[in-house]
Amino acid sequence: MEIEKIKVLLVDDHAVVRAGFRMLLASQDFIGDIVDIERGEVATKEYQRFQPDVVVMDLSMPGIGGLEAIRRLCKHDPNALILVYSIHDESIYVERALDAGAKGYVSKNSAAEVLAKAVAVIADGKRYVEQGLLPEQDDISLHEVENLNHTLSALSPREFDVFRLLSKGLTAHDIASQLSLSYKTICNYNTQIKSKLNANTSADLAHIAMVHNII
Repeated sequence: MEIEKIKVLLVDDHAVVRAGFRMLLASQDFIGDIVDIERGEVATKEYQRFQPDVVVMDLSMPGIGGLEAIRRLCKHDPNALILVYSIHDESIYVERALDAGAKGYVSKNSAAEVLAKAVAVIADGKRYVEQGLLPEQDDISLHEVENLNHTLSALSPREFDVFRLLSKGLTAHDIASQLSLSYKTICNYNTQIKSKLNANTSADLAHIAMVHNII
């Protein structure tokens, strides 16, 4: 009897990266059809059309970004199997992604076979977090992640995106352009973020980001 192959939806804004992902996954005999898209905004619509077994999602994309895309997908389908594949290997990103509803997390710095293994594990209904991405954790359950106490947990996914860019020194105008939001909206986020983190200046935000290995 032929084994049913895993259908994968790739979401990443870089065409070269998507092409590399496709080549890597297509080389695995347990992977079936692969569809790739470049924006988180259309992930839910494409998910409905294609009905993938696993979604491989980048985090740092223009527009709504990966975290918000994960939340929207999980709202549409609480059983969605989402694997984050990101350049960010800091634990805060892993925690935020799992909290948003992702079932696994792999760094783009990992070996190629790690991504393939993660897709297979998640398709089997299990969780997969690359070893070393969360301190002293090899097998991460949702309960354990939810109990990780973090200063930045007060921020919404979009606030976290804005915080990350502010802490890198980007101006409100730059962030508005990158996230496809208005300047006024970014200014409002800036105020909310500083209030939640008890920060007074941009330097305070940068310090918090450095403490948590975000910059």
